[in-house]
Amino acid sequence: MSTAIQQRISILVIEDDAGDLGLIRAHVRLAGLRCIGDKDPVTWVPTLAEGVAAATASRPDVVLLDLSLPDSAGLATVQAMRRVIPDVPIIVLTGRDDHQLAEAALRAGAQDYLVKGQFEHDALGRAIRHALVRQRLESRLRLFEAALNSAANGIVITDVNAAIEWANPAFTAMTGRTLAEAVGRTPGEVLKSGRQDAAFYQRMWATILAGQVWSGELVNRRKDGSVYDEALTISPVTDMNGRIQHFVAIKQDISERKVTEERVQHLAHHDQLTDLPNRALLSDRLAQAVAQARRDRGTLALMFLDLDQFKPVNDTLGHDVGDLLLKEVALRLQSCVPRESDTVSRLGGDEFVILLAQMDKAADAVVVAGKILAALQRPFAIGPHEIGISASLGIAVYPQHGEDVNRLLKNADTAMYHAKKAGRNCYRFFRALTDQAGG
Repeated sequence: MSTAIQQRISILVIEDDAGDLGLIRAHVRLAGLRCIGDKDPVTWVPTLAEGVAAATASRPDVVLLDLSLPDSAGLATVQAMRRVIPDVPIIVLTGRDDHQLAEAALRAGAQDYLVKGQFEHDALGRAIRHALVRQRLESRLRLFEAALNSAANGIVITDVNAAIEWANPAFTAMTGRTLAEAVGRTPGEVLKSGRQDAAFYQRMWATILAGQVWSGELVNRRKDGSVYDEALTISPVTDMNGRIQHFVAIKQDISERKVTEERVQHLAHHDQLTDLPNRALLSDRLAQAVAQARRDRGTLALMFLDLDQFKPVNDTLGHDVGDLLLKEVALRLQSCVPRESDTVSRLGGDEFVILLAQMDKAADAVVVAGKILAALQRPFAIGPHEIGISASLGIAVYPQHGEDVNRLLKNADTAMYHAKKAGRNCYRFFRALTDQAGG
């Protein structure tokens, strides 16, 4: 009694020899292959044309195909059936024990190769079952490949030495590099921008060679030379013994996201009208400057500036003109500060604050204050209008007038009111000793 595992299956046999067909039926029966309802699992046709018609009408689970038929012979027979049933496994039957023909049949799309008269029922059953398993695996691989090819993110597979073996179309769209141009080369050879130092890549390799997933952001270069921001995840792929065999990299172009993030950050820290740093950014820079001055036992100055007679401009000429005037004031103030480390900020309305970081001496603030007063005294041409204004400045110096952010801001503001009381268009230090303009 056969010990073969029972399996329900439909088999299309394309064979013109009735004697061979009888042997095939016997082997199928002994192999324990059955059809639904215990019907004969074998459907038989003697020609390729009838086989094509039968396969089209009722898709079989597997095809046993003779390579020598009345209307077709050789590899063309396999190719013809493969076009009709691309996802059905084909087992080739032939009367010749020809290994070259066997290999050619496999390359043409057959799943297996059997020589008639030289196999037992267990060989046929095993061949059919293995063909079904291989076909399912191949179908899954095709599905996975289709999914990878349709992915929006770039996907790259490399060997353990980072040589590229495969990349999807999104990789080409992102980098401008075709698969043919990338295969055999490392991502560093085709994408490296020079923006990351050696230590960056050393940390990356240390992580993935330890079998861990690495994720991060970097700047890469396209084929046309342009650079882009990329979010990258690299996952090691190991064999059954835990040895790394491949790396899979998922790549996403985040250039637009980075631009948006930078814009949002900029808007959060800059005045929308003048594009000067706002109160939040000023406070941050002032805190850093105070910490630096404390470490270096240095000096810095904070100037609180308020425009004189700005309200009449808004009241008589309108807020649009007032806004244009504030923009011009911002430009003139920026031209008066001596160093890139200095900050001109707008707190709101017609109030501005100037941070002079890393001064050599407190008297340096007097020079800048004089430049500011002179610059703002020159008339402003706003459309058809020529507008004359001035400013009142209050100055607080670290550490004499305060050793923290809030104290310096408060004392500079107080000094500005002293300048207003002194007649405007002048500056005053906190706790000023004289009342003369510029004193």
